[in-house]
Amino acid sequence: MSDRLAGHVKFDNVGLRYGTDPEVLSNLSFTLYPGSFYFLTGASGAGKTSLLKLLYLAQRPSRGAITMFGEDLVTMPRERLPDLRRRLGVVFQNFRLVPYLTAFDNVALPLRLAGTEEKKVVKAVTDMLEWVGLSHRAHAVPPKLSGGEQQRVAIARAVIVRPKMLIADEPTGNVDPDMALKLLRLFESLNNRVGTTVVVATHDVHLLKKVPDSLIMRLHKGELSDPTGALRYPPRAVTSQGNDTA
Repeated sequence: MSDRLAGHVKFDNVGLRYGTDPEVLSNLSFTLYPGSFYFLTGASGAGKTSLLKLLYLAQRPSRGAITMFGEDLVTMPRERLPDLRRRLGVVFQNFRLVPYLTAFDNVALPLRLAGTEEKKVVKAVTDMLEWVGLSHRAHAVPPKLSGGEQQRVAIARAVIVRPKMLIADEPTGNVDPDMALKLLRLFESLNNRVGTTVVVATHDVHLLKKVPDSLIMRLHKGELSDPTGALRYPPRAVTSQGNDTA
């Protein structure tokens, strides 16, 4: 099996509980394949945010095994987690912007932390802010931005480093339908052009039809169902790539 078919992320019989409470996630076994686009759906309280926490390394499972980019997350020492996190882009529901930095500097932060030349930082951030319609708000700090504007800054910050995997928790919840579609197209472009694996958690069923090749994972009371075969079979594009490289 090729590296592509091996998958970015593999869950094997994973469960998660907080303290001594009952499990909020149970018996999760699936693979997220490189370069694929997934929607994670489910009613409020189904466990979407808990699953995303496992994906962006904020939580370790209570049982089972998780591998990401060939690394065993369950046994990995904590000091190695920051290196792995740098391969991820995360869009949080509550944005998590640095309140005293401008929109420009919030978006620039991942590039600067990675040591990118400032000239390249300026161009990349300028282009990104233009794409999300915030060129005129580049010098505003988050408390001066609307909820929708903060959401767009958070998304721009997450995608500017072209991560290996993008994880987005309700990324269109604070923007109008036109901007929601534009942001979804940004994710789709990142997926198609860069090969980023995209996982979007949403309760908006209308979004599911906007990305034709997307796969749907549905959570219900902490367990996953599989309406598009996302968990059972490698996506066709990934299978083709694997055949090409075999």
